[in-house]
Amino acid sequence: MPHEIRPEDLLAVLLETSEAAVIAFTLDGRVACWSGGAEKLYGYTASEMTGESLARLTPIYEVAAWETLLEQARRGESPAEGQTERLRKDGTPVRVMTRYRLLHGSQGEAAGLVEIGKLLEWRGSEAPPELQLRTLMRQVPGIVWTCDQNLRITSHWGAGIPGLKIRPGDLVGRSVCELLESANRGASPLSEHYDALAGNRRQFEFRRKGRVLGGHVAPLRRAGGEVIGCVGIAHDITERKKSEEKIHYRATHDALTGLANYREFIDTLERETKRADRGRGSFTVLLLDLDDLKRINDRYGHLAGNRALRRLAKVMTEHCRSTDLAARYGGDEFGVLLIDSDAAMAEQVAERIGHYLQNDEEKPKLSVSIGIGVFPADGRTSQELLEAADRQLYKQKRATHAKSGMSVALGKQG
Repeated sequence: MPHEIRPEDLLAVLLETSEAAVIAFTLDGRVACWSGGAEKLYGYTASEMTGESLARLTPIYEVAAWETLLEQARRGESPAEGQTERLRKDGTPVRVMTRYRLLHGSQGEAAGLVEIGKLLEWRGSEAPPELQLRTLMRQVPGIVWTCDQNLRITSHWGAGIPGLKIRPGDLVGRSVCELLESANRGASPLSEHYDALAGNRRQFEFRRKGRVLGGHVAPLRRAGGEVIGCVGIAHDITERKKSEEKIHYRATHDALTGLANYREFIDTLERETKRADRGRGSFTVLLLDLDDLKRINDRYGHLAGNRALRRLAKVMTEHCRSTDLAARYGGDEFGVLLIDSDAAMAEQVAERIGHYLQNDEEKPKLSVSIGIGVFPADGRTSQELLEAADRQLYKQKRATHAKSGMSVALGKQG
């Protein structure tokens, strides 16, 4: 008895042997059937594409047309025959002549589309500007991507970024959260993508595998203007950031001691004054004066004087918290801004600095005079706080000099 030929077996053979790229996909663009011709044309196997979005084959300049095609199918309309551009697995673009047949469900409703594609060759200079753009985009030093409204990456180009090992197409189907290594919707750089979905352009920076990347994201729109996702680009700005940080550091720090300079100290003090005033908090300012720097320079030389300044700077840094700011305020004058502190804490820090210098065995012996200004008890402006600390400093310095002079006089009498 002859065996019956089943329709599904016949269909499988036809799909496997057909030279045309036959693809069946659902109304949301997911591949349901992938023929042998499609594998030859695009380079993807059926197992790689089944269940995946056909948008992974769609260049950025064809996204709007692709969305329009799906909308037509949802309305029960079969798209017309035409030409489109697609991307092979290796990222190269191809021109395809396409025909469509609408698939219907058991109730007669639109259920999907069958696309029959045939490769077309470019002749001479007829390649459109879009294809030339695509060729250029493959060489862009960085990463270029598009994503849908769920921030699922639909296409990906660019030459990549050294060290990240991301090849063109690797990101397709993955979430932007994976690329940015961020899941916090309210924080950068993810928040900028949601701003783009709302129609805004945004810039951002993020770090990945020790590199600093600068990014720009904008809304991706249909031809009619409706936002359907985002288009983003990121490139490596690590070396630029290092240069900027060096320039900023030199502009805000004292070259000899490595502490913040006068301008940075005053700017930070102004910001802290405003912050504490709004929050009704408290903080303190210490002004320090290295005693007898001129005597050290005259007796031991200026190199010893420079070492003395660096020694004091090191002690200040060691006795400050990471949130505090130590600065070289002037020639032999220094300042410390103690965030979220009171008079007791400031006095404790001042005592520790003085005690350390007193017990330091390195020569020449160093000592400091210290004045304290407390916000808001001694003033509510930067100027008032500095004046209060300065008055206390020179009061201590006069007392120290008077005591020193008395000791010298007693020594002469002996």
